[in-house]
Amino acid sequence: MDGIRQKMAQLRTEADESASQVEELKLKVKHLEQENLSKEQEITSLQHRNQTLEAEVEKLEGGIKDHKEIASKSAQADNQAESLTRKVQLLEEEAEESDKNLRELNEKLRQTDVKSGHFERKVQALEQERDQWEAKFEEMSKKYNDTKKELNDFLAEIGTI
Repeated sequence: MDGIRQKMAQLRTEADESASQVEELKLKVKHLEQENLSKEQEITSLQHRNQTLEAEVEKLEGGIKDHKEIASKSAQADNQAESLTRKVQLLEEEAEESDKNLRELNEKLRQTDVKSGHFERKVQALEQERDQWEAKFEEMSKKYNDTKKELNDFLAEIGTI
């Protein structure tokens, strides 16, 4: 009987220990279930966040594509602006060259006008001198003819004498 009592006491102790282990294990299971639930909630939250981030990535990739297109257009516009700037610069240089040539031509025209006026005066002076020489020639021609007539008359008179 003592042996049975000991055995019973031992079984009670083991039962108490088992009960306390069950309680501990129940607490551990409860704690692990809570952890599992919190991990599942975290997974759900992270999946939602991942979906949100993927949507944002797609949106940003679309924005990057748009910005690349804008940058390409901007580069084209810059190239076109640079080309137009060079054209403007060339046209300005040509305009300056044309202005310089125009000034030179105006100066030459002025000098030609001055020379033309000088030569016109010279022509007028020469025409006046020619007219004087013609008048003198006519006068001398008339005197010559008169003198010739007088000489012929004189010779005719002498010839009759």
